[in-house]
Amino acid sequence: QMQLVESGGGLVQPGGSLILSCVGSENTFKTLSMAWYRQIPGNEREWVATSQGTVSLFADSVKGRFTISRDDAKNTVFLQMNNLKPEDTAVYFCISSGERGQGTQVTVSR
Repeated sequence: QMQLVESGGGLVQPGGSLILSCVGSENTFKTLSMAWYRQIPGNEREWVATSQGTVSLFADSVKGRFTISRDDAKNTVFLQMNNLKPEDTAVYFCISSGERGQGTQVTVSR
């Protein structure tokens, strides 16, 4: 069973940047699709981005501001978030192999 641990969240001002990390426990990490989602309490979760091999996909709401990369040797996928906006505030978590991590809080505020 895949275990995922996210980190890197925090408080940042609008226009700022953060890098989130998600570390997976599976040795087959490099073959897996990794996705980032975000969720505000009381709302449905929102898909943010997916990394599948060399292909990266992004939601329209973050396209051009967020990038995704991975270090398969370290079983880690990164979400680089630039030009953050208050509406990016949410708990961000990664999903792979049907499992999700506990999430990391991102707050964008002055």
